[in-house]
Amino acid sequence: MGEKRVSEAELSADSKRLKPDVEDSSSEPTDATVLKSRDVVDQATEVPSTNDTLSKQPQNSKDKKKPKADRRKRYEKNEDTGPGSREEKSDEPKEPRLPKRECALQVGFCGSNYRGMQYQKVQTGLPEPRTIEGELFRALVAVGAVSKDNAADPVKVSFARAARTDAGVHAVGNVVSLKMIIDVPGVDDLVALINSKLPADIRLWGFQRVQKSFDARRFCDARKYTYFFPSYLLIPPKPGSGLDHVLREYASSQGLEVEWKDDSFWSVIDPAKTSPQEDMVRKRAWRAAPSHVDRLRTIIAKFEKTHNFHNFTVARDPKDKTNERYMKELEVSEPGVFGETEWIAVTLHGQSFMLHQRKMMFALVMICRTGTPTSVLDELMTLTTVNIPKMPALGLLLEHPIFSGYNAKIAKHNGNLQPSNTDYREPIDFNKYSEKMSSFKQEYIYDNMQRIEDRKGLFDAWIRSVDSYSGKDFLYLNPKGVIPAEAVVKKGERREVPFRERKVFNLTSFAEDDNEKVEADVQDDADVDAEENLTKRELQEAEG
Repeated sequence: MGEKRVSEAELSADSKRLKPDVEDSSSEPTDATVLKSRDVVDQATEVPSTNDTLSKQPQNSKDKKKPKADRRKRYEKNEDTGPGSREEKSDEPKEPRLPKRECALQVGFCGSNYRGMQYQKVQTGLPEPRTIEGELFRALVAVGAVSKDNAADPVKVSFARAARTDAGVHAVGNVVSLKMIIDVPGVDDLVALINSKLPADIRLWGFQRVQKSFDARRFCDARKYTYFFPSYLLIPPKPGSGLDHVLREYASSQGLEVEWKDDSFWSVIDPAKTSPQEDMVRKRAWRAAPSHVDRLRTIIAKFEKTHNFHNFTVARDPKDKTNERYMKELEVSEPGVFGETEWIAVTLHGQSFMLHQRKMMFALVMICRTGTPTSVLDELMTLTTVNIPKMPALGLLLEHPIFSGYNAKIAKHNGNLQPSNTDYREPIDFNKYSEKMSSFKQEYIYDNMQRIEDRKGLFDAWIRSVDSYSGKDFLYLNPKGVIPAEAVVKKGERREVPFRERKVFNLTSFAEDDNEKVEADVQDDADVDAEENLTKRELQEAEG
């Protein structure tokens, strides 16, 4: 969906340059070695022009030699007196230098207890944020797969990930690439040893040698996500609620009626007399009809192919070309009952995803439950800007990234080579771990979602917070399927009653003894989830 893919020409060039992936016999760095990190950008890989490159070169031989002499003096001074000097380390035993190999690690994790996937440096005076990569990197250092010389910073081993996940978001499969020591003395099963050093909610499925040009983020062609939600979210707004009143009133002004005016769920009771707790009992017993599932499938098909997704991410210029993304395939599974509640899974397979793709799920669910014509999605993908909130983070998980281009490249490279040949490279394929991954997903992700929903009523609180809104932001959910002027968001223009999202709906974990139901209404200003003000570079790094 707008992400720059690695072209066949680039892949072919890599292959020729590698001359079938010569063994990487590089050893661990000496004290003077400085390894430079790769500057990897998901949406586009910037290559300096020839003129830019030449402009950075010294203009004469003296310019060339002077910096080198300066560096030598600085290094000699550091050797004699500075931290890490030879004099300071002379009595310390040297760690044996072992060769590193470029590897791809396939991992899975439940993100509930972590601050996201990406490693975060420790800030002075603050504890280190707990991240998936932080735990993985510590485990690799502990078993000797990363040397102590490189233990201070993952950048030193070219650490990269295929998909970055936000705090609390889960992944059944993800890929991390790095230069790793794979022949650790005295270790027969490196995967088992690494797993023994990891928390139970992070698993290393396996690892494999890859070509030296490999980078998990840049070589990833596509990613597959699943969003899991209770089917009762498809029940229309409760009669008398703020949203019900606003949408009925607007439809009436157009000489129309809302689709749900005689919905069977609400017509058998007096909605004015039922409490949220009483409604919740009935919602858990409710089951989606085949017509609901068919409608979801019709709506979600509108997202397929290339569109402008600016309304489905954080605020950005609608004309920005990076808003155009390609969605390959989207599927709605048949509902399944877990415990007392029926759930529906939606799978999204796209080339790349923008930050806060949960907004797509909001549009899907709300268009379905209000009977809004699917034509509204065509308008939501124009340059007109509206307010589309996020669905709860609890339901989102990354299934796995996809590496079709890289796999095709190495298939050509392998030719008639046998797997026993040291030049042979395996394709990146999660299917061989499918049984373990399915068990992990059920125990650590799906069961966790269901327990939280049962205890906290998170999804019910979220849908009630939407239904209680009585402003004009959601007037695009109307019987005509058009965006009225009252719902358009204009830059720099203050809206009278904007919908306010809540931070609690970004959470995916709660204390085990916390059984208090989540409230639907905003408690105070600190609870409001304000939209991030990110730079373009920060947006690129946050997407996956």
